[in-house]
Amino acid sequence: MRRILLPLFGLLLLPALAQAADQVAAAACSAQLSQDGQLFYGKVAPTMTPKTDIKDALTGVARPMVMAGSMSRDTARTAAEAAGECLKLLK
Repeated sequence: MRRILLPLFGLLLLPALAQAADQVAAAACSAQLSQDGQLFYGKVAPTMTPKTDIKDALTGVARPMVMAGSMSRDTARTAAEAAGECLKLLK
């Protein structure tokens, strides 16, 4: 009985281990981002779910900053694109 349950238990843990690996990879990716990219990543990453539209989430963070004049449109676009690549690892 033990020989059957142990492999089954291991299979149950695979999704959790894969998710943890993705989070580590995403964190490593985000460490390579510019300061603005890290800002976007930091604001969007905690809200990520499998159904999150990354582009919409990043736009929701970037647009108010651009409209307020705290970041240029080009800077926001570049930072959001880079952050989006790291955020894809969380899905």
